Amino acid sequence: MSEKERAAALLEMVPDYKLGYVIAYLQGLTADEAADDAFCLDMYHEYLRDPERGDMVPLADVLKECGVSPDEL
Repeated sequence: MSEKERAAALLEMVPDYKLGYVIAYLQGLTADEAADDAFCLDMYHEYLRDPERGDMVPLADVLKECGVSPDEL
């Protein structure tokens, strides 16, 4: 049995409500890395253009607010 045949046989046993997870995983495996990088870069530039993005918060302040010590990381 080939790997594709084995995958198809296993897919037959996946309940319908879990097929979304399988599809998302397969899409991730077959994604074009260059297209993914371009998408992420576009999202980053969109973030930079966002007038409501606000100021960056230092990690130390976030940790303090959450009650976490940097030593715990």
